[in-house]
Amino acid sequence: MTSVLVVIPTYNEALTIGKAIERTRGAVPDAHVLVVDDASPDGTGAIADEIAELDEHVHVLHRAGKQGLGAAYVAGFGWGLGRGYDVLVEMDADGSHQPEELPRLLHAVEHADLVLGSRYVPGGRVVNWPRRREALSRAGNTYTRLALGTQLRDATGGYRAFRADALRQLDLDTVASQGYCFQVDLAWRAVHRGLRVIEVPITFVEREQGESKMDGTIVREAFVRITQWGAAHRARQLRELVNGARR
Repeated sequence: MTSVLVVIPTYNEALTIGKAIERTRGAVPDAHVLVVDDASPDGTGAIADEIAELDEHVHVLHRAGKQGLGAAYVAGFGWGLGRGYDVLVEMDADGSHQPEELPRLLHAVEHADLVLGSRYVPGGRVVNWPRRREALSRAGNTYTRLALGTQLRDATGGYRAFRADALRQLDLDTVASQGYCFQVDLAWRAVHRGLRVIEVPITFVEREQGESKMDGTIVREAFVRITQWGAAHRARQLRELVNGARR
């Protein structure tokens, strides 16, 4: 049987973490859940600990402080890979990712290395997002496709499933990106290494409780890093073209 670990990073998600775990356990009862908490001042980590004491499928990884989404996922992936899970899933704690759609991602990853839960493929949609936020997301994904030359419709989304063997090929120790950029980084690494990446539609629902962690710093980081990756990619393509013409 395939073992699944759902990694849920948290920082001040006391209002939502209990429901997120409950829904995830209900959607895929055999899955394990790892809460990676960055010393949330609102007691999120303590709530997760209480749940873990009652449910052997729930685990908590406490970190010393707020170190960013990317670092939290890398820590969670390392924890899961070290314990032999076959599939590792990214999922938000705020309810924007519907745990009831997780079986769809897990079915798809049986035939892929990485499955992206996509808002922007046929059947995918966004609910209750401000138009400005959705426009920013769509523009970011369009820019990513143009800069990196990929066909991915939603490289910035954070609901995805990796096969463990695929994650081991992505050099996680060298990942320094955060937020949107972290999601693009891992998807781009997978594509660049020739792994099979597919997208399945999801419904993304804007959080009803708590506060979004999105800010201008995250957007700027993504723009700068994706531009740099795109420039390096085009330069490699040009060198290969020139070298091919010389042969």
